[in-house]
Amino acid sequence: MTFSLQSIKTITLPALVAGLLVGAPAFAQDNYPSKPITIIVPYAPGGTTDLIARAMADSLSRQLKQTVVIENKSGAAGSMGANEMVNTKPDGYRLALSPVGIFRQPYLQQTRYDPIKDLTYIAAFAEYDFTISVAADSPIKSVKELVEYARKNPGEIDYGTPGRFTGNHVVMTELGTAVSAKFTHIPYKGDSENVGALMGGHIKTSVVSNSVIPFVQSGKVRILATAAETRPAAFAQYPTLKELGYPVVIRSPLGLAGPKGLPDNIVSTLEKAVKVAMDDPAVIKVLKDYGIRTDYMDAAQYTEFAQKTFEEERSIVERMKQES
Repeated sequence: MTFSLQSIKTITLPALVAGLLVGAPAFAQDNYPSKPITIIVPYAPGGTTDLIARAMADSLSRQLKQTVVIENKSGAAGSMGANEMVNTKPDGYRLALSPVGIFRQPYLQQTRYDPIKDLTYIAAFAEYDFTISVAADSPIKSVKELVEYARKNPGEIDYGTPGRFTGNHVVMTELGTAVSAKFTHIPYKGDSENVGALMGGHIKTSVVSNSVIPFVQSGKVRILATAAETRPAAFAQYPTLKELGYPVVIRSPLGLAGPKGLPDNIVSTLEKAVKVAMDDPAVIKVLKDYGIRTDYMDAAQYTEFAQKTFEEERSIVERMKQES
């Protein structure tokens, strides 16, 4: 029996197409999500970031009609989620919270991940702010006074942070560079210890994030300025360093990322869901309770931010190391 070339094509082409469809990965399908999603939170349970993540997960669950589970993996300076993404299948069922520190960590130690090559940035939704604060009874009344004293007395202005190479540390490193003044860094184990040292008179100033709010409300701490681009709602009565004439803006967005190769349809689905969640009253309440502001970046904007920030962190870390 013989076959013409045309008959062979007729027989084999449908089989070939069927074979390709059978072999196609499940994550290329349009029915995402069809099972529970896990979000890795790179911090311990009960903290501010964890509570924000859980509120966001609840909102995403309602929108996507699937359970969104939080898995806490603390350590490695908040980069455990990014580490996890390296070997994660890009099907959208295992994601990670992505704090800004993941762009700094590769310059400090060897990491499993490359923040540009190994992650897909989905959306950012919240932002922490940093304050330069003093004790309520401090004779320092402004950033100008702080800078002038530091210039005249190099190294005598010490400042506390919740640790070396944190965003808090970056703030004063960049301010010192901008004004040609030397400050002395005193790292603590966390914001609680840092603020305690400030109120106890052990240090002259501190860089504290949104956790400073209760101490300001109780009259124990005064804020001199924030390192935000514009005045955040939670700190509306305080100037930014930028508006005071100091070119220091330190951003600390919180976002959602997945492994490299995450398909566009999955990114789009999650990106839109995050956007909707930012209008969820439950999410808004948690953010407001802790003085955290919403700050949305879609996938394209967040990816651009990641690339720009990772490049900038190289020189920032070099300056921080020289200071220390």
